[in-house]
Amino acid sequence: MVSKKIVIIFFIIIFLGIFFLFFYLKLEKKNKVSLPIAEETIEIVPKSNIIKDINYSTKDADGNEYIITALQGEIDYSNTDIIFLTKVKAFINLANSENITITSDYGKYNSNNFDTIFSKNVIINYLENGITGEYLDFSMIRNSMIISKNVVYTNVENILRADVVEINIKTKDTKIFMYEANKKVNIKSKDQNGDN
Repeated sequence: MVSKKIVIIFFIIIFLGIFFLFFYLKLEKKNKVSLPIAEETIEIVPKSNIIKDINYSTKDADGNEYIITALQGEIDYSNTDIIFLTKVKAFINLANSENITITSDYGKYNSNNFDTIFSKNVIINYLENGITGEYLDFSMIRNSMIISKNVVYTNVENILRADVVEINIKTKDTKIFMYEANKKVNIKSKDQNGDN
């Protein structure tokens, strides 16, 4: 009789030990992100990586200001400096020139160096110039905007179609070209199209 009671107590102790170990390990898995506090570390699990109503602003050494807004952003867990944006609008307020406005359906923003890739339905407005395309690589560090894929550049007099338009933000130097050497940039006067 005594041995039967010992066996039952032994199994109850093992069962409780396994239960508490499982419960402890489950709590440990929940707490992943760590925040340093003095010499201790507290772990917190983020509930979501979606941010609504994004608004970032920065100024460079020359006084140029870059403001980017978006309906929402999603932080890349593999690189927290990268934020994927939806319904993007950017304002480039140049110290010694006119402002540039950029809109697009999507964007990829690097909060570390402020480089931004705009994609799908990209529209750039500068003075009386408008540029549309599907892809824009904007870099404050390089002082450049590279617009590609179905590029249409319009100003007061002309409509231009090309594969790529590269603009130096600082100097305003612009390069317009096609990827293939045998294709030429298409330029039409608005008067030829019947536009005024």
